[in-house]
Amino acid sequence: MSTTTTTGGSTFTPTHPSERGASPLRQVTALVRRNLSHIKRQPEMLTDVTIQPVMFVLLFAYVFGGSITVPGVDYKEWLLPGIMAQTMTFSAFIVAIGLNTDIGKGIVDRFRSLPIGRSSVVVARSISSVIHSMIGIVVMSLTGLFIGWGVNDGILRGLAGYALLVLFGFAMIWIGILVGSALRSVEAVQGVMFTTVFPITFLSNAFARTEPMPDWLRFLAEWNPISALVQALRELWGNDGGFPAPVDAALPLQHPVLTTIIWSVGLSALLAPLAVRAFVRRTTD
Repeated sequence: MSTTTTTGGSTFTPTHPSERGASPLRQVTALVRRNLSHIKRQPEMLTDVTIQPVMFVLLFAYVFGGSITVPGVDYKEWLLPGIMAQTMTFSAFIVAIGLNTDIGKGIVDRFRSLPIGRSSVVVARSISSVIHSMIGIVVMSLTGLFIGWGVNDGILRGLAGYALLVLFGFAMIWIGILVGSALRSVEAVQGVMFTTVFPITFLSNAFARTEPMPDWLRFLAEWNPISALVQALRELWGNDGGFPAPVDAALPLQHPVLTTIIWSVGLSALLAPLAVRAFVRRTTD
């Protein structure tokens, strides 16, 4: 209940803090700026989306690539979509660690004392993570051009591939929010994410063809959402050498673009409510 105070003939009516706060857009913008300012002050935070992906590209292209053959296409060109998909998948790492750190250090509790909506913290962290990952995509694109990769099917299909990357990264972010909110320490977050997300990126067609795999392993790899994304990128960017997925490949690889959209939307719809609920539970006294 508000009270009214009369001072010098004028009437002043205090309002609830939420009524005095900035609009949700301004709240999110301010928090995104705050998250990104950490990168400016601590450039080493970019190592996971700059140095690490470039190392993967060079290792697989020039060290392991000599023993991996893909008929009809240069392996270096075939590899880049897989590395990019892996980097975007790792956006779950970024948001999970960043959010868990903010909660553990009491930053979110300080935000709650301000006229800031709790949802703004989650949305801002999500946007920051996408921007963070896209920096890595830009770095890898430049690295790819240096080693012979390129978008071969026109600018529109090229942009469509990058749009799919962002859409898939948005779905991965909800995994990060869920894990970062549910677990109690950064060490626990790193352990869980490393032992789950990291192997899943290799159980796909990102680095090697699925056809030579044992039947049961091939089934898992071809139904892996990451495989659909990688196949979609190769087809959109013309990095498949003109050879689409084999006729006996699983359905997701036969229609990779549509499958990637379905996976991204479906995972977001499933995980977003769980992630928000976990965040609210964790940040409620």
